[in-house]
Amino acid sequence: MEKVEAIGGIFFRAKDPAALAAWYHDNLGIDPVPQLEAAGIEIGRRDEMEGIGRFERIHDPEGNPIELWEPVSA
Repeated sequence: MEKVEAIGGIFFRAKDPAALAAWYHDNLGIDPVPQLEAAGIEIGRRDEMEGIGRFERIHDPEGNPIELWEPVSA
């Protein structure tokens, strides 16, 4: 199972902090491409930058945007 290695920072309010925390745990501790899509999470934008990696934007259940980054393999 793939894990998110780092998040630069997330600062926002939540209507239901416990449910939102569970969503982040359940959904961002896994590979962000096929497993998030299999969970019904829409990938809003995909970009790839040569030599830097892949980027994808998703939204949590409260509509907050999240940008995920997968660095280029060494």
